[in-house]
Amino acid sequence: MSRSKGNIAEDKASEFLLENGFFVAERNFYSRFGEIDIIAVKDEVIHFIEVKSGVDYECAIQNITQKKLSKVIKTAHVYMKKNSLDVNFVFDAIIVTPKNIELLENITL
Repeated sequence: MSRSKGNIAEDKASEFLLENGFFVAERNFYSRFGEIDIIAVKDEVIHFIEVKSGVDYECAIQNITQKKLSKVIKTAHVYMKKNSLDVNFVFDAIIVTPKNIELLENITL
């Protein structure tokens, strides 16, 4: 996916999060392991969010692989350490399609 398409999907995801009571703390946090698209907070829980877009749900969800999740998890640990945080956190995904935006919470279960 091109960077501009990714930015559009992330903009839509950020708006969706704000409308649903989240505070968007950071976007595109990088570490040597990878990137986290959105870091948001709701009810004192940090949500590390991977944004995927596609023509439909199935197309988008297939791009969340175990390898990708592993990079997100390692990067989240860097973020927590860098910011000296000791709070609850989860890994979520937001699927952006032309017709819908869906939040999948706690995808590492």
